[in-house]
Amino acid sequence: MKLYNFFRSGTSQRLRIALNLKGISTDYVAVDLRVEEHQKEAFKSVNPQMLVPALDTGEQVLVQSPAILEWLEEKYPTPALLPADVDARAHVRALAAIVGCDIHPINNRRILETLRKQFGANEAAINAWCGTWISAGFDAYEALIATDKNRGTFSFGNTPTLADVYLIPQVESARRFKVDMGRWPLISAVDQACGALEAFQKAAPLAQPDA
Repeated sequence: MKLYNFFRSGTSQRLRIALNLKGISTDYVAVDLRVEEHQKEAFKSVNPQMLVPALDTGEQVLVQSPAILEWLEEKYPTPALLPADVDARAHVRALAAIVGCDIHPINNRRILETLRKQFGANEAAINAWCGTWISAGFDAYEALIATDKNRGTFSFGNTPTLADVYLIPQVESARRFKVDMGRWPLISAVDQACGALEAFQKAAPLAQPDA
């Protein structure tokens, strides 16, 4: 399998984490967003939406990280990234959606480039924009995991789940946009627990060949 991705892309990092947790190796194909490589015809033929990541399975090209993560969970169910209990699965999916639906989409590169180029936002304004939505989402995430009496070392339980796969790249982005993580001690503890695992370490942006 080939993973088309960019080292600093949060959605790409999600996939790298999940693939590592499941012990699946892929060929790393770097798509350099800094020089708009994703907008060139070569990558457009891979993903018409011209966004990373994309996973070439050898039989098809999968796009959109939520869909690819669900495909991985169904195709390679062990180790599981979703709990067995249906209510617990809904909880984990909700945590993931806080990041995937409400934080990341309005802070991704094309949104920030639009703010810079069309609305004249400087880097201080960009950091403030990102910090606003990261903080709102992390406040909710922190509150939800705080009320989970069965929560272990990670966002749910004592093994990483889909929630952590989404959360950790967003924590990375929070630091890049100078958001003070001291406001969320539980999220910070989860980040520390994940950071001790090789699957997360190997997926980190600066560990990638295109960094």
